[in-house]
Amino acid sequence: MSARSKARKAALDLLYEADIRGISVGVILSQRLETLEYLIRDYTRELLTGVVEHRSRIDELIVTYSQGWDFDRMPVLDRNILRLSLFELLWGRDIPEAVAIDEALELAKTLSTEESSSYIHGVLATISKIKADLVL
Repeated sequence: MSARSKARKAALDLLYEADIRGISVGVILSQRLETLEYLIRDYTRELLTGVVEHRSRIDELIVTYSQGWDFDRMPVLDRNILRLSLFELLWGRDIPEAVAIDEALELAKTLSTEESSSYIHGVLATISKIKADLVL
């Protein structure tokens, strides 16, 4: 697993924990960042900071393009995989679209339900197609 893949997994773990515990990502980040492997610390921080900074727009896009899912009833893990991957897809520096999507699908296949990767792929593919027209 590459350093960036490890950083994405660490960021997902921290987003998930914050969501489940109902506390801010900043609190989780301050509690857990020092325990992360040195090589992934910076990119994990960048991902989490980006998700927090753009969270309202990211969540708005998830609500808009998640056909058939109520945002609050969506599996917490899937919601956070989408948050992380949408940040990379729309605001990430030097991250090809295909990489952002593939990494999200790998996380979903490894950690979530059987249906999750297909669903996440559908949402990300739709947003990827209209990315140039989105107001960010």
